[in-house]
Amino acid sequence: MLLVDLARTSRDVAATRGRLEKIARLSSLLRRLEPGERAPSVSWLAGDLAQGSIGLGWAGVREALQASQPAPSPSLSIADLERAIAAFASARGPGSASARRDVLGELFARAGEEEREFLSGLFTGELRQGALEGIVTEAVALAAGAPAEEVRRAAMLAGSLPKVAEAVLAEGPVALARFSLRLLEPVKPMLAQTAGSVAEALEALGGTAALEWKLDGARVQVHRRGEEVRIFSRALREVTSALPEVVAVARAARATELVLDGEALALRPDGTPEPFQVTMSRFGRRLDVDRLAPELPLTALFFDILEKDGRDLLALSCAQRYEELASAVPERQRVPRRVVSDPAQGEAFLAEALSRGHEGLVVKALGAPYQAGRRGGAWLKVKRAHTLDLVVLAVEPGSGRRRGWLSNLHLGARDPQGGGFAMLGKTFKGMTDEMLAWQTERLRALALAEEGHAVRVRPELVVEVAFDGIQASSRYPAGLALRFARVKRYREDKRAEEADTIETVRALYARQAGTSAGEGASSDEGEPDGPRP
Repeated sequence: MLLVDLARTSRDVAATRGRLEKIARLSSLLRRLEPGERAPSVSWLAGDLAQGSIGLGWAGVREALQASQPAPSPSLSIADLERAIAAFASARGPGSASARRDVLGELFARAGEEEREFLSGLFTGELRQGALEGIVTEAVALAAGAPAEEVRRAAMLAGSLPKVAEAVLAEGPVALARFSLRLLEPVKPMLAQTAGSVAEALEALGGTAALEWKLDGARVQVHRRGEEVRIFSRALREVTSALPEVVAVARAARATELVLDGEALALRPDGTPEPFQVTMSRFGRRLDVDRLAPELPLTALFFDILEKDGRDLLALSCAQRYEELASAVPERQRVPRRVVSDPAQGEAFLAEALSRGHEGLVVKALGAPYQAGRRGGAWLKVKRAHTLDLVVLAVEPGSGRRRGWLSNLHLGARDPQGGGFAMLGKTFKGMTDEMLAWQTERLRALALAEEGHAVRVRPELVVEVAFDGIQASSRYPAGLALRFARVKRYREDKRAEEADTIETVRALYARQAGTSAGEGASSDEGEPDGPRP
């Protein structure tokens, strides 16, 4: 298939408001794809590159556009683009920048106006077509005549929607049976929504639920088959070599085959956690691990088990899975847990978690299965302070003591329905000098274009933001803004598609409406940037 057909569908989907119509347009295209075209096309339509970062930025794309004119007629195929992307990704070492420029220049010289627009958006992370992975998943299901929930589950277990799409579009629904939990291959972790209090969470989950401490560590998924152990991060990246302590814990478990879900974190001698940044400084290291491990050991604490001695446990209830976990892992290696129905008991358990330096609680429905990759309502996180994981959309230069740094962040929540992100405000608060220096370097690498006083960046960087409340605001299209937002930490372990959604923000606003609604614009909005107080 010619790339122009994909580009036109992307453009049409961007101009379509209705979710069902978006799905129908995408599904029509997917049915016409040839074998070998399906996986890359599904990836691109979701705005992703299967190869990850390929060393292209806005400056390189702009240079290629300016150095060539649109081709008079479409000739690029989907296979041509796939080969070009592979060439970008494989370019390494001396001369690689020149090689990438040559490939990019040839690609844009062969592309017509519609393809050039599509390629620019794809390469810079700005393909704003409203076709995020959820919509593309439903389009794959419609095109293949398969239930959307089964396609979604297969993609979660495979860790890849394009891989599932290639199979189900070729073979039909029967192909989904091959995507199951497999030892030594990661699956997407189950995620939690937010609740305002323990009482609210208990009510939402039927009155009785399991409460577990919410740890401020790095999510790990641990696979063991005999003496072989593989450990994966939240983003499904293998981190086994960095975590010899966790490998030892897995080998000591009372099962020869298992998949565990938990957290790795650095603890002080009194058992309280080190700051998240300290944990991540060790978690992210690949060199000198043998030297660093004794100096800054990581402790693994587990809260779920997905497979044990050849049995897939995903469909078991939360209560049943915990029994299996307890039989495989000793209590000292499990996250503290309590089953309660009395909100007062839950609040006491929350206070205990907070007093020990942890973030709060995760409240879990006792009868729920493990929903890999889903942020469903069966797990609800409760924190004392309001926080959201948001995406940096743009940044403004600092002034005064912050001159020379990129300081004032523009923050957005994911908008799965409309595509893209909904801006919720700005902040320069909560940043240390070290954080300012780091974010300046990182955001310059993500820069797309200057827009007035701000620099628009690729929406990739996730930041955890604390705030005092949410209020109505006419300043932003979503109609909401954060009050007194301040940066808590950057979440390099999270991708932009894992950030909180505008629906979550609206739900939080609905819960506190009547106490802070109608108070006017956020105190951060319009406030000049400057040194921290």
